[in-house]
Amino acid sequence: MASVSLSSFSHPPSVVVPSPCLQFYRRILLPRRTLACSSSAWISSSSSSITSMSISAPKVVVTRERGKNGKLVNALARHGINCLELPLIQHRQGPDLNRLQSVLSDTVFDWIVITSPEAGLVFLEAWKAAGMPKVRIGVVGAGTANIFEEVLQSSKLLEVAFAPSKAIGKVLASELPKLGNTKCSVLYPASTKASNDIEECLSNRGFEVTRLNTYTTAPVDYVDQTIHEQARSLPVVTVASPSAVRAWVNLIPDPKEWDKSLACIGETTAAAANRLGLKNVYYPKNPGLEGWVDSILEALRSEAQIVGHFSE
Repeated sequence: MASVSLSSFSHPPSVVVPSPCLQFYRRILLPRRTLACSSSAWISSSSSSITSMSISAPKVVVTRERGKNGKLVNALARHGINCLELPLIQHRQGPDLNRLQSVLSDTVFDWIVITSPEAGLVFLEAWKAAGMPKVRIGVVGAGTANIFEEVLQSSKLLEVAFAPSKAIGKVLASELPKLGNTKCSVLYPASTKASNDIEECLSNRGFEVTRLNTYTTAPVDYVDQTIHEQARSLPVVTVASPSAVRAWVNLIPDPKEWDKSLACIGETTAAAANRLGLKNVYYPKNPGLEGWVDSILEALRSEAQIVGHFSE
């Protein structure tokens, strides 16, 4: 049996579906200030969108694995915002990766539960190597669903059949439909660092869950110190996982003294940031590219108002 390698994974194109209503949450522990924008602020807060006065200097740090920041960079560029790339994490093979292909070949599951784009990429590689058996997928949200878009256009053997009302793993586990009167079987390919919440919730509901730890995340082996110093001074740093938050915290001397903003992809990542003592944490109610961009813009507006206030 051929082994599956993480090195061959690549993102297919995705379509961002506009959301009619986005809610943002922030936890700011800085002293209360009167926030006002001066005429020299580098972004405008007079409208609902951000307009960059100059795109030559980056304002936002993007930290996903190298080669996987393009969608966010392009989305921010449409708002006139330039980015600095500082990859903080890398994905590596998990202990169960080579089992995934044989499990897919030998066992039929009622559901395959996919809770991140990386888990989706890992699954697709093994699924193709296993001869593309017919599978029913439950995804955590639209961003993860987009990973399957290209396959859905060319194959009827894979069906994305469920997404929860809120793009959070616990909600997926609590809402996943049970099929028939017998116990439903679930295959859960996951990161080694994912909690046990999903399989525990599913098991408590009567599902038979097989979890395979197919990949893991680790800090990058090398961080360019010049880029790192520049990143620490920029208004907003973006993070897409608790692992990225931990990697960023390990690069700054004192998280409680770092006074810039952190824009998280979703609630789980934001909760990790709060636990680690970061002050200005922004995230959208529902994870996804569009909500993430809007929370970044909200963070930039706040940073610009603070700068404007203290420059008066």
